[in-house]
Amino acid sequence: MTSSAEEIRRQLEESARLKQSFSGELIGQIALFAEKSAAALRGGGKLVFFGNGGSAADALHLAAELVVRLRRERPGLAALALTTNPSVLTAAGNDYGFELIFSRQIESLVASPDILVALTTSGNSPNIIRGVEAGRARGAYVVAFTGDTGGEIAGKVDLLLNVPSRDAQRIQECHITMGHIACDIIERLACT
Repeated sequence: MTSSAEEIRRQLEESARLKQSFSGELIGQIALFAEKSAAALRGGGKLVFFGNGGSAADALHLAAELVVRLRRERPGLAALALTTNPSVLTAAGNDYGFELIFSRQIESLVASPDILVALTTSGNSPNIIRGVEAGRARGAYVVAFTGDTGGEIAGKVDLLLNVPSRDAQRIQECHITMGHIACDIIERLACT
């Protein structure tokens, strides 16, 4: 029987191994995301994050890093998460269905030169897919943080940041790491 301490060590090593396995291509895509985001912010755009469950929490977290700050004292950067207004979420869910809780908000809040960022471990959630489609229709640059192959949204986004794993918790750990690194670069590039 494995002790709790051994299980903790095993999972820490697994998490570290996955992050260290990122390809040069994925690292380049994270850099591209940060650079495009900084350019959009300098051009009057905003970053709009959305996701379900743990990914919704990550969306809130990353938006906060940009609005408040990550490392540098600087002016606030325009970012928001579509999971912050329970009245909008429940009204859209009730009146239109859960599949449209994000797309309805995107129709009213997102346009070019905004960056729309979907966070999803599978890439297959109907409300995420509908949100991505709405973002494309509104002229936003659409980015997805996913796992493995990217699922159904892989071919629907401008930039796919897919973690090479099918384990939801490991994917989410990578998403927040990737997001923190991108926010650090965005802060530097958007505020110079």
